[in-house]
Amino acid sequence: MKKVRDHYFKKARKEGFPARSVYKLQEAQRRFRLLSPGKKVLDLGASPGSWAKFAAKEVGPTGHVVAIDIKSLKISLPNLTIIKADCRGFEPETLFFRFGLFDVVLSDMSPNTTGRKDVDHYRSIDLARIALRYAKTLLGPKGVLFLKVFQGEDFPGFRKECMNSFERVRVFKPKSSRPESVEIFLYMENMKKEERP
Repeated sequence: MKKVRDHYFKKARKEGFPARSVYKLQEAQRRFRLLSPGKKVLDLGASPGSWAKFAAKEVGPTGHVVAIDIKSLKISLPNLTIIKADCRGFEPETLFFRFGLFDVVLSDMSPNTTGRKDVDHYRSIDLARIALRYAKTLLGPKGVLFLKVFQGEDFPGFRKECMNSFERVRVFKPKSSRPESVEIFLYMENMKKEERP
């Protein structure tokens, strides 16, 4: 496991990404093709910026990425807007008035782990619900939501909430996730008409 961790960590450094998490999004991109030139992307909990940097590259100069995190991001790209704010207290409507609707909402948000799997799971579900709320407010037709959540007893219920909001929901476990990790990702597309803004 340490060799796997070292491999992805060193690879990220070599390729100029702040963290190894970029390879999870890269795997999702190969599987689902959620990012393409010209798309507008919202990245929630973006620090340290690997997902935002990768997304900005994929959407190109005609696309735009808006990254939000309570921590500062040490990256600067012409098609990237960084907003320093806590996603939990920031109103999605503010983003709509400034940027309009988005094509993709990404969330790699994680709670500050306590070592208690049940507590960490419930906090992760809360963050995933925040991402779902952003998506319901800001995604345009045929939009995509891709988020991380920790597995646990509330996961089936949250997945059902997602299925009630989107026409397609897929569970995805990247190979670059550590084998012992409880993190899992949900890919969702085509928000149901009654959920659209």
